[in-house]
Amino acid sequence: MRFTAVGDALIQCRIQSDYAGISELKPYIMQGDARFFNLETTLNREGECFASQFSGGTYLRADPEVLDDLKLFGFNLTTFNNNHAMDFSYAGLLSTLKSLNASGFAHCGVGEDLEKASAPCYLDTDNGRVALVSVNSSFDPSMLAGKKSRVYPGRPGVNGIRLDRVIKAPQEDIDYIRSLAASSLINVEDDDSRAAGYLPPLPEGVAQFGEYMFTLSDRVEICETVKQEDLNRVKATIDEANANADYTIISFHTHNMDSKRLEDPPRFNVDFAHWCVDNGANAFICHGPHLLRPIEVYKDSPIFYSLGDFILELYSVPSAPEDFYAKYGLTSESSVEELLKTRSRNYTIGLMEDERMLRTVIPFWETENRKLKRLELLPVFLIKNGKKQEIGLPRIAKDTSFMNGLADMSKPFGVDIKPTDKEYFTCEW
Repeated sequence: MRFTAVGDALIQCRIQSDYAGISELKPYIMQGDARFFNLETTLNREGECFASQFSGGTYLRADPEVLDDLKLFGFNLTTFNNNHAMDFSYAGLLSTLKSLNASGFAHCGVGEDLEKASAPCYLDTDNGRVALVSVNSSFDPSMLAGKKSRVYPGRPGVNGIRLDRVIKAPQEDIDYIRSLAASSLINVEDDDSRAAGYLPPLPEGVAQFGEYMFTLSDRVEICETVKQEDLNRVKATIDEANANADYTIISFHTHNMDSKRLEDPPRFNVDFAHWCVDNGANAFICHGPHLLRPIEVYKDSPIFYSLGDFILELYSVPSAPEDFYAKYGLTSESSVEELLKTRSRNYTIGLMEDERMLRTVIPFWETENRKLKRLELLPVFLIKNGKKQEIGLPRIAKDTSFMNGLADMSKPFGVDIKPTDKEYFTCEW
């Protein structure tokens, strides 16, 4: 079987059918039987849905017809299980779900309840059936889909995984944390709830400071692990996918960091990717950080720790809700242009001003009996200047010097990325 994939399609506007990037990229993308992208927006008409109190950053919304434009690139598999899925509350989520259901795209990761949100989707191709399982670690707690009960319906939302976070620290730091917690009374409500039996006691040796838990160690480090309940659900979904498909892909949206370098995948991300492969997944595709992270081949399965952006239209937001203006000390009496200028400090900071966010790759890989046999990468850049309707759209990269950084990142993960005499790079492991 053959596969192609991209990261975030943060699309806000229609793409002209004669846009040159489509004819450039489509032949490469179409090599895959399954061709994946992450839909980083909600689909609803302007003014149709009220905005959530929170958003994934920018409040993202596009007309449903943008799905037709994404089809022009050749994609057939997607998810919108990401931190923007509820930018326009439940109505926006359900509207997006409705549009995707009618689009012909195979999709998963968001649903009317947790059972539907966590279920795999399937794509039948000439060379076999592909299953997609979509998981998200970066979401407001209210976005998590809920289970239905015997009496009540479930809650619409995303298939999220929650993390248990513990900070390990030396004894002198633990003593200081306990002293500061006692003098500041930051734990007083939780202490009262524990005394009344509404919260379980703290585990032996654990110190609390507000939402943070500390345990003894010889050095300071943050340890994150996926909650066992969520691992159990993902394992059951992978089992179901493997029982019904020839190849199973995990889509994982994450903005988590545990390093000063945004390019470094957090340790739990690596552990979770390996765990998914150990439990039957055949490929693991991360998106969310908006830039490239390393590539690994683990047990004959490709792991892309972030594929960056395929479309980035943060300067093409046609309108914004009041909450977005208020976040930057403005009101909707101001223009969107003033809002974007204020946030970006007159277009000097932000994703659109960071060259790393405008460089990506499209992987193409071939498998045999679920095992990776070949992996190539097509370098791509996103347009920074020029026609307004083309800013943030992808083209094949002529300057491929950024591939040196991806190669350096991937080498410790056992993957050598090498140029060829063609437009793509090859991977060896």
